[in-house]
Amino acid sequence: MKGLRIARHGGPEALEWGEWPDPSPGPGEVTVRVRACALNHLDLWLRNGVPGHRFPLPLVPGSEIAGDVAATGAGVADLALGTPCLVASGVSCGVCARCLAGLDHLCARYGLLGEHRDGGYAELVTVPRRNVLPLPRGLSYVEAAALPLGFLTAWHMLTARAGLAAHEDILLHAAGSGVTTAGIQIARLLGARRILVTAGSAEKLARARELGATHGLLYNQGDFVRAAREATHGEGVDVVFDHVGGETFERSLKLLKRGGRIVLCGATSGAEAKINLRALFFKQISVLGSTMGSLAELMSLLPYFESGALRPVVDRTFPLAEAPAAQEFLARRGAFGKLVLTVGTGAREVPHPKGVAT
Repeated sequence: MKGLRIARHGGPEALEWGEWPDPSPGPGEVTVRVRACALNHLDLWLRNGVPGHRFPLPLVPGSEIAGDVAATGAGVADLALGTPCLVASGVSCGVCARCLAGLDHLCARYGLLGEHRDGGYAELVTVPRRNVLPLPRGLSYVEAAALPLGFLTAWHMLTARAGLAAHEDILLHAAGSGVTTAGIQIARLLGARRILVTAGSAEKLARARELGATHGLLYNQGDFVRAAREATHGEGVDVVFDHVGGETFERSLKLLKRGGRIVLCGATSGAEAKINLRALFFKQISVLGSTMGSLAELMSLLPYFESGALRPVVDRTFPLAEAPAAQEFLARRGAFGKLVLTVGTGAREVPHPKGVAT
């Protein structure tokens, strides 16, 4: 098969195009023919390297994958070859107490495709059977690839961690990112009253409103804290949804009402932040970390895509061979929604149209 992998950290040149033997599925595994693979900031961290963290190089990047079943290993008898599928991004042991309790994202051996084992920047990828899910009816491969990591992360942040309730107010940072475009829609679905978003351009704010945002704040023009207070008539918000981190964290805390929650899944602007401890206990604020979510949560999300209540947001696509250019576009933060690599032909096909039995 052909694809891209990283043998050493570096710039775009670290993505090396090559050809190597097709993977063979072991017992309980499935090989998927990749049709589409979405990009994430994780891909950039893998390529550039993270101080103090060792990746198992050489490694094929790519955590969000949609494709067709190409081969099955021993013990897998319920999947026909050619079946369109969505691949869950997180991999766990499947047998520990946490996995058996449906908390696989807390498994001690939990990891991501494209970070701990080969991902989707190639024509084929082999994954455990439990990671192979039905491709939601009505979605193309490109659209499906844009949902498993971002939407699961946002869903877990807002439901399992922050417990966003109907009629509460929320601020979501970085409106154009894949995880925030998911978060806006989920906040709307959960019945949030005011949905405030920050972004660096009026165009991104306008598109965020199309997804359900009620107020847009330009973080690079004035004080977003003041603007958010004006939008909420001085009340502040119940929940802050953040993956920016150091650049926004301290100011975000000031926006929280009594009993408010800030939930973080990343720190793209820096990992260090100051916390006023008095504010935490006087206002009874909760600071919540969040990473991914369970396989059961992802499966429970899929019907929302079939009904149209949620939809993946794709900014643009690139052929697999142009992955270095796609990563540079991602790094410039100009996209609204996901960037997706197309692999081979048929990536834009909708294999299960709505209303058609399969």
